[in-house]
Amino acid sequence: MTLALTNARVLTSDGWRNDLAVLLDGERIADLLPPSDPRVGAATVHDLRGAMLLPGFIDTQVNGGGGALFNDAPTVETIRRIGAAHRRYGTTGFLPTLISDSVEVMRAALAAVEQALAEGVPGVLGIHLEGPYLAPARKGVHDPRFFHAPGSEELALLCAPHRGARLLTLAPERVPSASIGALAAAGVIVCAGHTAADYATTHAALAAGVRGFTHLFNAMTPLGSREPGVVGAALEDADSWCGIIVDGHHVHPASLRVAIAAKPRGKMLLVTDAMPPVGAADPSYVLNGETITAKDGICQTAQGVLAGSALDMAGAVRNAVQLLGLPLDEAVRMASTYPAEFLGFGASHGRIAAGYQADLVVLDDDYRVQQSWIGGAA
Repeated sequence: MTLALTNARVLTSDGWRNDLAVLLDGERIADLLPPSDPRVGAATVHDLRGAMLLPGFIDTQVNGGGGALFNDAPTVETIRRIGAAHRRYGTTGFLPTLISDSVEVMRAALAAVEQALAEGVPGVLGIHLEGPYLAPARKGVHDPRFFHAPGSEELALLCAPHRGARLLTLAPERVPSASIGALAAAGVIVCAGHTAADYATTHAALAAGVRGFTHLFNAMTPLGSREPGVVGAALEDADSWCGIIVDGHHVHPASLRVAIAAKPRGKMLLVTDAMPPVGAADPSYVLNGETITAKDGICQTAQGVLAGSALDMAGAVRNAVQLLGLPLDEAVRMASTYPAEFLGFGASHGRIAAGYQADLVVLDDDYRVQQSWIGGAA
């Protein structure tokens, strides 16, 4: 069935348009046409009543949602549940994210994502392994019992042929440059995070194959006057991407505005680092044996350590506009176009254009999701 989405403010690659109908044919966007085009009249017409039609949001860091934590049960069913919870907030593509755990749990998570991709579970684009090759000094809520350097057997596991995107967050001072190079050569997207590295080590890791930085500013060495640290290396490097959590708690808005101004346009990504409370009635969850409760949008331990977030992507877009002062179209691209490019899906995802996957979200003026499509399916 061909579906024509009409009467919307459409965010295209050329900016906002209110004079186009978006024609969907199966999983793809067939064309963008004037509403008077005969092909629109021949299709099933869906009037969006002046709402915003946006490329679906892509979240590269999703630990949980809908009351489920990926670490607790790394299965296809958990992935499906997390994806359904986040879809309510406009996320049409995501990476289930495994927090540092045992090698056995890592294997199960990798296998579950492979199976989910094979089965076509809506929204799954790959996997994010956040650890366990991290720095104890910047552990956050990760369990340092699992921290170690990857041996040859684990490198072989990570570098094995795989479906979708495979993202690995590591501390570059804990992993040899040769190993980083091998991971990058195998198609693994390597990011620096939870790291105590200095500027020189981070700069060398970028040369070895690091392509991005996980939740910039959080759990990494800061920018200083005489030691630029990880943050300084990240902001100086024009080719790398940075994920940012715009919830008003993880990073001060002024710091984020400075970072966005420092990087070339297209290199900053909105992420949620979401935990089980997103899309769930229960605000609490258990991580590493400790009960954590989301209160006033903040997930933290009894000691005040941030433990992921209760942020969703529609909220991240809203915050990028209201807290950071970004134009709405740029905030949306940071949630869709730029993550797609970072993951290597820039030719098929993250834009409303002919030939692209029909991953779309309808937002009202209050940033509330009205409807979504993943691969053309509502």
